[in-house]
Amino acid sequence: MRPFVLALLPLAFSAAASADTAAAGTLTPDEVRDGVLGSMDRTADPCQDFYRYACGSWLDTTKLPSDQPRWSRSFSTIGERNREALRQLLEEAARDPGPAGTERQKTGDFYASCMDEAAVETIGAVPLRAWYDAVGAIKNVDDLFTLTGRMHSAGVPALFRFSSESDFKNPGLTIGFLSQGGLGLPDRDYYVSTDPKKQEILAAYGKHVEALFALAGVGPEKAAADAAKVVAFETELAKASRTRTEMRETDKLYNKIDRVGLDKLTPTLPWKLYLQSIGYPAITDISVSTPEFIEAMAKLIGATPRETIKAYLDWKVTHAFVDYLSKPFVDADFEFYGKTLSGQAEIQPRWKRCVAATGAALGEAMGKLYVEQQFPGASKQVAAEMIVDIEQAFESNLAGVEWMDDATREAARVKARSIGNKIGFPDEWRDYSSLAVTRGDYLGNVVSGARFENARDWNKVGKPTDRVEWEIPPQTVNAYYHPVRNEIVFPAGILQPPFFHKDYPAALNYGGIGAVVGHELTHGFDDQGRKFDSTGVLREWWAPEVAGRFEQAAKCVANQFSNFEVEPGVTVNGQLTLGEDIADLGGVKEAYSAYKSWETRHGEPPPIAPGLTNDQLLFVGWAQVWCTLSTPEYLRRQVTTDPHAPGRFRAIAAPMNSPDFQRAFGCKAGDRMVPAPVCTVW
Repeated sequence: MRPFVLALLPLAFSAAASADTAAAGTLTPDEVRDGVLGSMDRTADPCQDFYRYACGSWLDTTKLPSDQPRWSRSFSTIGERNREALRQLLEEAARDPGPAGTERQKTGDFYASCMDEAAVETIGAVPLRAWYDAVGAIKNVDDLFTLTGRMHSAGVPALFRFSSESDFKNPGLTIGFLSQGGLGLPDRDYYVSTDPKKQEILAAYGKHVEALFALAGVGPEKAAADAAKVVAFETELAKASRTRTEMRETDKLYNKIDRVGLDKLTPTLPWKLYLQSIGYPAITDISVSTPEFIEAMAKLIGATPRETIKAYLDWKVTHAFVDYLSKPFVDADFEFYGKTLSGQAEIQPRWKRCVAATGAALGEAMGKLYVEQQFPGASKQVAAEMIVDIEQAFESNLAGVEWMDDATREAARVKARSIGNKIGFPDEWRDYSSLAVTRGDYLGNVVSGARFENARDWNKVGKPTDRVEWEIPPQTVNAYYHPVRNEIVFPAGILQPPFFHKDYPAALNYGGIGAVVGHELTHGFDDQGRKFDSTGVLREWWAPEVAGRFEQAAKCVANQFSNFEVEPGVTVNGQLTLGEDIADLGGVKEAYSAYKSWETRHGEPPPIAPGLTNDQLLFVGWAQVWCTLSTPEYLRRQVTTDPHAPGRFRAIAAPMNSPDFQRAFGCKAGDRMVPAPVCTVW
């Protein structure tokens, strides 16, 4: 259940990294130096504007691609490089798919079907009609829940969400989690906020729903009326939903009441029919993450006219499948979700969208091809050695954490030593033998992929937790910590420049991938991760007074980030980003400490350039990970929905709270990079 996976970036983010470094092969010292210095503005004072100092030249010379709402020096360039590599692999598989039933055939035919624009245009909106007919046939709540199960299986997210995750109190068992959902806008705030810009977006959303209904063949008057019904119904769902900040309170997301308790909670809803419809009628192990939402949803269904619910379901089908229909649908969808919500100037070329769609359905099958051709084996060993250094740095640091007592300190030490690490790619690859892919049927393949993945997810409920599986495929430019499994995963996709290269000076590697390792390790001890013990059990293993002192330290971080503005009057939500912010501060601190240990063992290497020490290089390397261009629309959306702060704030926050940074650059009290107070958690 992905909300409980703590990642460097949102797991849904399509990342892409810097052309100033090669993906593999050998780098000369001059190439390394030019890559770093070429992004800096060394005329800026690092104690006053460290973001400008580290990223100024990159910001001045980089243009935001027209098909992106956000572009970073690291994630975006790597992602683009990976996407090009995957494109070549998929085009080769499409030209020569090989024997039927193989993963090569499935990935090649899926990609070829997506790229077959003529076939997609010929079909037009025809695939929606069968779904509209099914919605039209609803007569009662039994029909509604039976169809909702069919929709969920096919990847249509109506009303609520149901997925699997390890039991928070018994991590060895996988159970079902039922939670709030069913909205078409990215967050409940877009429906209930009094902010004028969000109200404008809500109005534009209503027009967008109307426009797509019209494209689907609904008459003008009915399209307008149905759109209004959709917005009104979703607004009621939004009012019943928890805020994103509230959804970070992990201990309140666990309410294991099982099937019997669920039926008592909402006796008017036929959960038996829903579970039969998704194909898993025997499921009994269920936790309800947001019981108040499920209760409110039941009342809303009972009080809402049937025609309103039908309009809502018609919209959920249309919205779920719109990107796989003909060009008028795709263009209309981009006008709202791309331009209005994110400020993206142009839609991505079709091949990029097809790489993403193939990856969504066959991620590990693509990942296997990617690893075979793109991942140098030596990277896994080098990364493993650095992980050990960071873990030792974290453990050494525990002795100096003043707000802990000895008992909690020892328990934290045990937990840190218990964290498992997965590096590069899975030991066991996902089995796609039951997934059927037919060349020429793009939407059919998308639905088959959704049914395969949802069945795989639901099939885990009631069974022992699979400790081998990965949440993301190895080509992903990301890393994550899973608190219930107490493990960190570092995919092959992120183990490349500018995060990491065998020819980088150690300080640059520690400031890049080393800080990423520290970031994920610290997630085990942030405001969410700390609630799980070394075995992944959700319980309070801290003394109350220690927990109180932690909360005070964390409050300093939340307040600091809440003062960062993306535009006048629009700030970061420090409570929403708190876990990621704590992880950044801890990650950079651990990376610096680990580097100094490396330096003790190996000796201090010569600096890559005059006037830039290795200590300074480490912090510059961290900041350059976050050199970022974004549209204003994207930033407004990010601070509303994303538990990660914008890049420019992540670049400076960990350094500005680091005495090591202040010593490295000679910063003094009163400088902008020396806040009062300095925040320290780990």
